[in-house]
Amino acid sequence: MNDWAPIAKEYDPLKAGSIDGTDEEPHDRAIWRAMLARYIPNKGVTGDPHLTLFVARLNLQTTEEKLKEVFSRYGDIRKIRLVRDLVTGFSKGYAFIEYKEERALLKAHRDANRLVIDQHEIFVDFELERTLKGWIPRRLGGGFGGKKESGQLRFGGRDRPFRKPINLPNMKNDFYGEGSAEKRNWSREGTRDWRTRDRDHERSRDKRWPERERSWAWGESERERDSKEERSRGRERKDRDR
Repeated sequence: MNDWAPIAKEYDPLKAGSIDGTDEEPHDRAIWRAMLARYIPNKGVTGDPHLTLFVARLNLQTTEEKLKEVFSRYGDIRKIRLVRDLVTGFSKGYAFIEYKEERALLKAHRDANRLVIDQHEIFVDFELERTLKGWIPRRLGGGFGGKKESGQLRFGGRDRPFRKPINLPNMKNDFYGEGSAEKRNWSREGTRDWRTRDRDHERSRDKRWPERERSWAWGESERERDSKEERSRGRERKDRDR
């Protein structure tokens, strides 16, 4: 727990799929795909990865000129790469911006996140493809993105940092009877007492059952007897009146 950090220092698809990084089994198929993937960063990408920003959630109508206008406020830009579809040429909604100085990069990372451009609130983070060890992109089941509706949220990034795990070893051991020998013996004796009490209760109930049946039957005969006596008395009165 001493070296715990909310932001991942090394990418692990299994940990990224867990809210606190403690999952031991993947909870969706995308994590399985990311764990089995062998991804090699794109060698065709040029520029310094430590001076590059990743900008996502862009309006599909946003252009390179608009990005240059907004992000040049933080410092001198060396290169802007708006990712487009190879077939249609339309924007995919994310871009990479390389600065000339680290000071401008840090300032843009701090101030440009959640900035509204063309009616869209953007997301800004450092480039991770070439800087984070073990990185697997979203298209292979990795990444730090995802939607709540799909159930494929990823944690350990700026948008969704890890939550600190809760360690309760003593409570867990006591709950499952893994504590001292005295506690285990006490729990076993308690279970025996309950079992013997249940058996005695069932036996006494079986004994009382025929007695109740007899009492019910006796009660019915008494009522019949009383009704017969009342009828006979009524007949005697009628005979006298006549």
